[in-house]
Amino acid sequence: MIHNVTIFCASSRKSPEVYFEAARELADILINNRIGVVYGGGAVGLMGCIADRYIERHGKITGVIPDFMVKVEWAHPGIKNMFIVKDMHERKKKLINGTDAVIALPGGTGTLEELMEVLALKRLGKYLKPVILLNTNRFYNPLVVFLNSMVENHFLRQEHLDAYRIVNQPSEVIEAILSSPGWHEDIIKQAPV
Repeated sequence: MIHNVTIFCASSRKSPEVYFEAARELADILINNRIGVVYGGGAVGLMGCIADRYIERHGKITGVIPDFMVKVEWAHPGIKNMFIVKDMHERKKKLINGTDAVIALPGGTGTLEELMEVLALKRLGKYLKPVILLNTNRFYNPLVVFLNSMVENHFLRQEHLDAYRIVNQPSEVIEAILSSPGWHEDIIKQAPV
């Protein structure tokens, strides 16, 4: 059963509308299934879009944002359950603590950094939950090519590609979480290539 998920996503206001449509659709699906969200606490971009939908529909949403972002007024004012942390490292740790899966929507370097850290933790057996890439508009295709290149060049094992699932539509996310392969701490034995 899925109770809460972590969402990594962009804070850009200028992304094409197709990404906002997918974010709203995903939020609706999660809310309809009574799944709470933990996200980066922002008020704009896809982060703000997810938060606005959860607030509008009375879903359970938690924000995690560093103090310096609060000082520049990036925190969403409508999020009642907002954790203010000291830095980005603490934020990433709190974002994934106790949730049932990570869903990465399209985003920039911050989203990519969060996603890569979670995939590295999975490789080391330190994060065991499903990781889903929502590949709206084929956004993550170049990353998948790059990860496959890491395997081809023996920087990753083929098994490490099982650390994530990629879906093209928000409607596929829940099934992808439920059908993700089991992961265990012993995977660290396969970390060396």
